[in-house]
Amino acid sequence: MLSKEQKREAISKFKEHKPLLGVFAVRCTATGQVWVGSSRNLGAGKNGIWFALRNRSHRERGLQDVWDEHGESAFEYEILEKLEGEVAPLAVTDLLKERKRHWMLQLNAPGLL
Repeated sequence: MLSKEQKREAISKFKEHKPLLGVFAVRCTATGQVWVGSSRNLGAGKNGIWFALRNRSHRERGLQDVWDEHGESAFEYEILEKLEGEVAPLAVTDLLKERKRHWMLQLNAPGLL
């Protein structure tokens, strides 16, 4: 059991933790298709996408159709780029959009909503 001091320290570390911003790809190994997305929390990005796909509720119909056909085991989540350093809060959205566009062109892939 944690002491009060250990609990305070754990809470403090949690509050200081900043989610990882960046761009990711979802790849179907069976077809070679790739989709590109951006996230304010790359660590949780895969969980949200996989949850929607498993529940047949992902907004990207093309991705959902390929998932339904080939199954979860045919998919990979890959972090393409992490936005390191301090990014001004007002610039985050524009920077993520810019980097997402870059990777979509680089991989010739559609974007995820």
